Amino acid sequence: MSDLLPTLFVSHGSPMLPLEPGTAGPMLQALGRALPRPKAILAFSPHWMAQAPTLGTNPNPETLYDFGGFDPMLRRLRYEAKGEPALASRAAQILQAAGWPVRQDPTRGLDHGVWSPLQLLFPDADIPVVPLAMPWPFNAVSAFQLGRDLSRLRAEGVLLFGTGSLTHNLHEFHANAAPDAPVNPYVFEFVDWIKARILRGDPEPLFDYRKLAPHADRAHPTDEHLLPLFWALGAGDGAIPTPWAGGVHYGMLSMDAWIFTPRG
Repeated sequence: MSDLLPTLFVSHGSPMLPLEPGTAGPMLQALGRALPRPKAILAFSPHWMAQAPTLGTNPNPETLYDFGGFDPMLRRLRYEAKGEPALASRAAQILQAAGWPVRQDPTRGLDHGVWSPLQLLFPDADIPVVPLAMPWPFNAVSAFQLGRDLSRLRAEGVLLFGTGSLTHNLHEFHANAAPDAPVNPYVFEFVDWIKARILRGDPEPLFDYRKLAPHADRAHPTDEHLLPLFWALGAGDGAIPTPWAGGVHYGMLSMDAWIFTPRG
């Protein structure tokens, strides 16, 4: 049995996930129970971008409400996980050795892309969380390499946690839409294309998803919410990929998750 932890990608959808968990909520709760318990979590989200990979070293990261126009009840929620400055320093050391221009931020909190799914995965908030900023500009190949460079942390008890969305076109989000609204068929076509290529174990076509995947521009008008999937793929390179179905929220947000389990 491998001592390496799996790598995880989850779709956090919209900020409404904690209040309207829909079909994704029970899936994320079950996934959290199925995962081996990590010593700490390194979280890679599209809701924190910087000029270079930046690690949050705050020992008590705040719950950030980095959104507007959603239910004000969201601002009453807290996810009070501790930080882990030692993990941030260790990750910075690894990335510097790999040639990345790394920075650290002693004040950074946890954005909603991190805390909203973690509330369902690990509701006790008793596992330290270190956020990692997405360097920008960025692309799928670089995201894969960034994840691969950090993959050794899996042997140190760290869960590499990518959070984004398998489809993410909030131009199609309507304030009155229900989580169980009828699904637009393009969502299934795009997600099925991604799924087939992950299961095939060949990331090369995925890197060119914007040209090759059906409805790519509609599924992702911009790249940032899909890039954490490539980060998780790189961190779990060679692992066994397993999809966890989370359904589709609001007719256009695929909420599937992927776990990449080490072989052996």
